[in-house]
Amino acid sequence: MAATTVGERIERALGAAGMSQRDLATETGISQATLSRTISGDRAAKMNELVAIAAATGVVLTELTGTSRVVGQVQCAARSANGASMDSMYEQMMRFLELEEFLADQGIAAIG
Repeated sequence: MAATTVGERIERALGAAGMSQRDLATETGISQATLSRTISGDRAAKMNELVAIAAATGVVLTELTGTSRVVGQVQCAARSANGASMDSMYEQMMRFLELEEFLADQGIAAIG
């Protein structure tokens, strides 16, 4: 997967959550203009904004910051079904792995 910017990761989180920038602005209290400038790369995101965006979109903060500890350790092979793209399948798998890593860091054991 190619390196992405914070703005691209925010856009991906918005898409996955089915939200618009306006929805995100309402949910986080960050103005739509600020979100637009952040997504386009004209403005750096502040950490408190990233935390709010992560909470509103349901992603793990490391997905937005690009500080994943699992992304470089994962290789996968899969067959796409039901019209799902390989990229979307990979992104979903990474969300689960990021969440698992976050929960382990918080001392929350997996139920199994």
